[in-house]
Amino acid sequence: IVVATQDRKVRIEVGRALEGAVPDLAAKQVIDTALTPRFRAGDFAGGLDLAIDQLSALIRGEALPAPATPTRPEANVQWMDLGVLLFILLWFTFSYLPMAHMVWYWDGPDAIKVGDAKSLEAVIAAAGALWAKGALDFAGGTVVHINAGVAGLVAAYFVGKRVGYGKEPMPPHNLTLTMVGAAMLWVGWFGFNAGSNLEATGTAALAVTNTLFATAAAIVAWTLGEAIFREKPSMLGAASGAVAGLVAITPAAGFVGLVGALVIGLVAGFGCLWGVTGLKRLLKADDSLDVFGVHGVGGIIGAILTGVFAAPSLGGTGVFDYVADKVGEYSIGSQVAIQIEAVITTIVLSAVVSVIALFIVKMITGLRVPEDAEREGLDTTSHGEKAYYL
Repeated sequence: IVVATQDRKVRIEVGRALEGAVPDLAAKQVIDTALTPRFRAGDFAGGLDLAIDQLSALIRGEALPAPATPTRPEANVQWMDLGVLLFILLWFTFSYLPMAHMVWYWDGPDAIKVGDAKSLEAVIAAAGALWAKGALDFAGGTVVHINAGVAGLVAAYFVGKRVGYGKEPMPPHNLTLTMVGAAMLWVGWFGFNAGSNLEATGTAALAVTNTLFATAAAIVAWTLGEAIFREKPSMLGAASGAVAGLVAITPAAGFVGLVGALVIGLVAGFGCLWGVTGLKRLLKADDSLDVFGVHGVGGIIGAILTGVFAAPSLGGTGVFDYVADKVGEYSIGSQVAIQIEAVITTIVLSAVVSVIALFIVKMITGLRVPEDAEREGLDTTSHGEKAYYL
């Protein structure tokens, strides 16, 4: 768990690994900037709450690009596993970790003294670049969802379209399991968003409430959109709408009020429905599980609207001024500009890292299985097993 904590222990271990390979000063900086006040004080167990929360973010971030990640062409399909793992390693190290540090790292409120502006300046100087600028991301809209959504889209372009894509129907093989999975995801997301508060306070309760209502609103919006444009709402649409709402509320969960959460959910429901239909046709990519259409688009919507609805005038929490010991002044325009900068930074970093990582994987293992292996099914050709024996 602790090794998976991207902005804390992982950086410590990376720093130690660098010792002897790079100048000692660089390694020391990696270690020092990774240590929170609690870790510096030797309170190793006290950091486990953060470690568990960040591990859940890491798992989701690594899983999302997987539907479009590499397999080997015209060769033994067992290489596919190596290609996927290599891509995950490269993307995690050079895209996920830097984004997590830029958005989430700071020394914590205990490092800021009331009435002491210099203590705040010191915290800002040592903080992640986007955190220092004031970017708001409660649980991973930029770090997890936009980051992984862009990686999935880039991988879809590199791998290419599935055999028969656009010519043969490719519905989910089991809608019942889709609904079971969506329900489990929704329940689990309560822990993810509320857990990002790192303590059981009113903010955690707010995150749970917003996660419930934003998701429900997104389901209503998605199925209503299907009823309007396709004449029939569907259970698959409801499941997709639920994920869209969960994604969009993630960066805003502890910052916005109930009305803000409902609006974010409604916008995400309609926006992500367009993301997997109209936008997907424009992009001409075979994003098999709509990672970009739902997670990418939903993450962008949520990240930007966080800047709007976090405003106290719209029921949000605002941004706490630890020097003045009260909620500070809030400008919606300025905050939205910062949120857009965070979104653009995430898109650019993830796209560049993904392109480079996929080129590396292509040279080592290749990016696609042979057509006959694809038609037979990778569960059989790569792993020697089937999901069903009928």
